[in-house]
Amino acid sequence: MDEIVRQAMTKWPNVPHCYGWLALDARGAFRMRDEAAQAAGAAGDVIRHPALLSFIYRNYLRDERSAWYFQNGPQRVYVELEATPFVARTDPGQGFVTHDGAPFAPIEAGWITRDGRLLLEGAGKVAMVDDRDLAECLPLLRRDGQALDDARLLDWLEAMQEELQLQLDGSRVAVRPLRAASPGEQFGFVASPASLQDGR
Repeated sequence: MDEIVRQAMTKWPNVPHCYGWLALDARGAFRMRDEAAQAAGAAGDVIRHPALLSFIYRNYLRDERSAWYFQNGPQRVYVELEATPFVARTDPGQGFVTHDGAPFAPIEAGWITRDGRLLLEGAGKVAMVDDRDLAECLPLLRRDGQALDDARLLDWLEAMQEELQLQLDGSRVAVRPLRAASPGEQFGFVASPASLQDGR
C-alpha cells in the first residue's frame, strides 16, 4: 500500500466505503461503472490510464470478509469480480503473470470448471486464466501422461472424474474438476461485495 494512502487513512478514518463503481472483468481489465452502467447492469468502461492502473494495482487488497477492494486514499472502493480476484495470462519469459503484470509462481494447483475455464492457485492467489490464453495452456495439460487435444479434453469435461496434470518447467501440478457452484464458493472470496454493503 502506498504511504500517501496510509496517511490519508489516518487523517480521514471514517470515510464511507464505495460499492458497485469498480469491477474486474474475466480478462483482467478494471472497469469503471458509473450510475448508468450500474442501472443497466453493464460492464462499464475499461480503465486504460497507466498511472491510474498502477495506483490501483499497488493498493488492491482483501478485507476480513474476503472481499477485494482498492484503497483510494481514505476510501475503500470495493471491486465486483466477474471471475476471480486475479486473472492470469501466459508469458513467454515467466510462465504465467497476473493481470497486474506480477509473476504468478509457484503454481500449486489447478482447477477446471464445467465450461472449460482453467483456474490456477498458488502464492496466496487464485486466478482464472484469460480465455484468450487457453489455447496456449492446452498443450500443457496431461491425462494419464498423454497430452490432451480438444477431443480428449471434451471427453474429460463430460465425466470430470480423475485429475489432470499441468506440465510446468519439468514439474506437474494436479488439475482437478471445480465442483463448487462458483469459484468464490470454492476459494472463499466474495465476488460481489455490493451484497455486503449494509454491513458498511
